[in-house]
Amino acid sequence: MSVATVLVVDDEPIVLDVVGRYLERDGHRVLAAADGEEARTLIEQEPPGLVVLDVMLPGIDGFALCRWIRSTSDIPVILLTARGEETDRIVGLELGADDYVTKPFSPRELATRVKTVLRRAAPRTAPVERIEIGELIIDAGSRLVWRNGSELRLTTREFDLLWFLATHPSRVFSRDHLMRTVWGYEPALDSGTVTVHVRRLREKIEDDPSRPRLIETVWGAGYRFRG
Repeated sequence: MSVATVLVVDDEPIVLDVVGRYLERDGHRVLAAADGEEARTLIEQEPPGLVVLDVMLPGIDGFALCRWIRSTSDIPVILLTARGEETDRIVGLELGADDYVTKPFSPRELATRVKTVLRRAAPRTAPVERIEIGELIIDAGSRLVWRNGSELRLTTREFDLLWFLATHPSRVFSRDHLMRTVWGYEPALDSGTVTVHVRRLREKIEDDPSRPRLIETVWGAGYRFRG
């Protein structure tokens, strides 16, 4: 199991306490912050392996902090959002969050999500594999992507989704299948997670995201990668 330093950011002391204890049981070292400013200071002093981040924070809110994290690093982020607030989840994913958990939540479920995200973010030790499609280069060994000679900044989940699609060209995958295979979870009631990540990938790898050439939408079925 991958273990790491995990920063938990929440203004509710009971959440910090309970989540911290569950993560420590899994062997993680836990840092805690009650607001966005404190969290940013901790990240600058000692970048954690993963951040669990509440959206509703005093001062710098979770969205602003997630935007700052993603502008400076690839640290995985799991958002804590209010139950039923689909807008919060979509906005968080648009900002580059790797996953989200709705409040109230099971601490055990959150610990499992942390484990899954860390495992996917861990460096690969397998031999380097590389896919080249025109000006797009995807390297599995380094988990880096280049387009027209410039390195792209992809989140952990964006890379996993791109690599999966690119290694299965011409096959159509439903949103539910991608959620199970790439995320490792049973599909949620909404398909917003996969949709948002596909849109973000298109903005980064397509010449014209409004008329995608690489990641096609197959209406009523899912998505297909055209190499």
